[in-house]
Amino acid sequence: MLRRVKVFAFCVVVIASAVTLFALDRELNRPLVFEPDQLSAEGAFLLQVPRGQTLSALVADLKRREILRYDLPFRLFVKFTGRGNIRAGEYHLSRDDTPLSLLDKLESGEVVQYRITFPEGLTLREWLALMAGDEGIEAEVSRPGLSQMGTSEIAQRLGIEQANPEGWFAADTYYYSAGDSDLDILQKAHRAMEILLTDLWQQRAENLPYDSPYEALIMASIVERETGVAAERAQIAGVFVRRLRKPMRLQTDPTVIYGLGERYQGNITRRHLQEPTPYNTYTIDGLPPTPIANPGADALEAALHPADGSSLYFVAKGDGSHQFSATLAEHQAAVRRYQLGGRKRTNYRSAPAQDQSASDNESQL
Repeated sequence: MLRRVKVFAFCVVVIASAVTLFALDRELNRPLVFEPDQLSAEGAFLLQVPRGQTLSALVADLKRREILRYDLPFRLFVKFTGRGNIRAGEYHLSRDDTPLSLLDKLESGEVVQYRITFPEGLTLREWLALMAGDEGIEAEVSRPGLSQMGTSEIAQRLGIEQANPEGWFAADTYYYSAGDSDLDILQKAHRAMEILLTDLWQQRAENLPYDSPYEALIMASIVERETGVAAERAQIAGVFVRRLRKPMRLQTDPTVIYGLGERYQGNITRRHLQEPTPYNTYTIDGLPPTPIANPGADALEAALHPADGSSLYFVAKGDGSHQFSATLAEHQAAVRRYQLGGRKRTNYRSAPAQDQSASDNESQL
């Protein structure tokens, strides 16, 4: 009799277990429930998982919102399988998703990706303004127009040796997910620039007037800001490299503009050209102390492989291109032709000049 009772009890346990497993499997593979107004036009539901939220809290929230019919099967499955290491972010779900497929997405980090593009030649301040205008990026260091923590602290947080981290960020398109901060993106861009600069420095031309990769980065930023036509980058770099070798002052307006900061209102005056700032290459010898923008790979390539030639001057023609000259007399003739002859345009970029009076300089701007 006792033997029969044991067999019966065993059968009951087996049947109960089978029923439980069947019910568990059914609920884990049953589609999630979404109301029509919860879905986008494409039929997707955007699930937001904040940083620090546990799977248990997320399951409770889904149950409360009736997206998940029953939470117990989910909880039991996670407990006995040891799964549940989820990643924060945004996830696209559909009517076909089940608790199991949801768990797969949460664990694999299949988050929605966004992107932001930084064109060549923008300054760090302009990068911060772009990111501050993007609602998907968490503002840790920026807000429109200025930095919350200051450039020196940004440099420290990113492990950049210079107090001013200008130039240390590679112009490119970067992908991010919800919850990523502006500092996260800057970290990616900084690492990309380190790799790019190291690689190009190793392949540089011989006998360049740079003592370090950082000086090449400074030159690349000037070339970037002076170039209106991409094909002229190497020629412009060649002019500046020959000036450094002479030595001659660079006398390039973009450095003056950077030194003026917010005081620059769209026009450089004689007083600006005479004002002693660390970035005024009309008054200082050699390169400015830091880059004046974040250059692209092509500008770096040009700075490290400048074009050969004899030109020491260039002047804007008014269409984005430049007239290059080897002598001061040739340059002055080009100035008269393209700037003083009635063809000067509003998008004019000035040219480096030597031994010119302040009035001459001012008339070219």
